[in-house]
Amino acid sequence: MERRHHMLVAAAGLVTVLGVTNVPTAASPDPAIASPARTVARVREVTIPAGTLLRVRLENSVGSDVSRVEDPVRASLVNPVIVGGRTVLPAGSAVIGSVTQARRSGKVKGRAQLAMRFHAITPAGDDERYRISTRSWSRTARATKAKDAAKIGIPAAGGAIIGGLVGGKKGAGIGAAAGGGAGTAVVLSTRGEEVRVGRGGVVAVRLSAPLTVRVS
Repeated sequence: MERRHHMLVAAAGLVTVLGVTNVPTAASPDPAIASPARTVARVREVTIPAGTLLRVRLENSVGSDVSRVEDPVRASLVNPVIVGGRTVLPAGSAVIGSVTQARRSGKVKGRAQLAMRFHAITPAGDDERYRISTRSWSRTARATKAKDAAKIGIPAAGGAIIGGLVGGKKGAGIGAAAGGGAGTAVVLSTRGEEVRVGRGGVVAVRLSAPLTVRVS
């Protein structure tokens, strides 16, 4: 009887163990499956508003007398763009644009003009390129009227002095005319100032449309 009792107790214990063993347990998350979900959750879109200032450093030179319309302009972002306390575009992001106007100065009239606009940006540390729209950066050369007047006036004055020494008032008038003509010839053969931005030069443009980028 006692032996039978021990056998029953042992069988009950085995059933208990088997019951616990067969109780389904919650499946542990597979890191390979869960990881992408966490990665997607970390990536979100951030919109940079129109009007945001972009300061860029040129990586190639441009000039009113050396560039042509549609010549490429390569640059990098000088300062990071921060939205809501979060860096959206890091410093060093690659910026691509093109020359939109390049007119050299004229010999008689017409000041030099240079303009450029940027249309793409690739955030530093990222391979994705975004299309952007910026306002045009443009510059016009300074007027040279004062210099031109000096070039004409000084030879004229010198001619008047020489003419006066030679032939009095009449000689002074002839000398002034001759001297002035020489000065005019100098102006007509000389172009005005040009607009140039060398490699490493910094220009500032503003976004003309919002830009949405994905950040993590």
